[in-house]
Amino acid sequence: MNSRFSAIPQADPAIVYIRQVLVADLPAEVQDQIGGLSTVYAVHRPDGERVALVADRKLAFSLAREHEMMPVSVH
Repeated sequence: MNSRFSAIPQADPAIVYIRQVLVADLPAEVQDQIGGLSTVYAVHRPDGERVALVADRKLAFSLAREHEMMPVSVH
């Protein structure tokens, strides 16, 4: 979960969707990197491509805004 990244790919339009994800629903190789969390937050492009996983909702929104994207919460 503490891996560094160079940038999130640019979305067109610059809207991304933030949603909570159960760690148990992620691939095993991703689960191994997350540690003791049971949920994380995913950042998705409008076409559904996941571009990031982060530990909490606030961080997901901050990350999107930092990359000049407009985050929208998905329930």
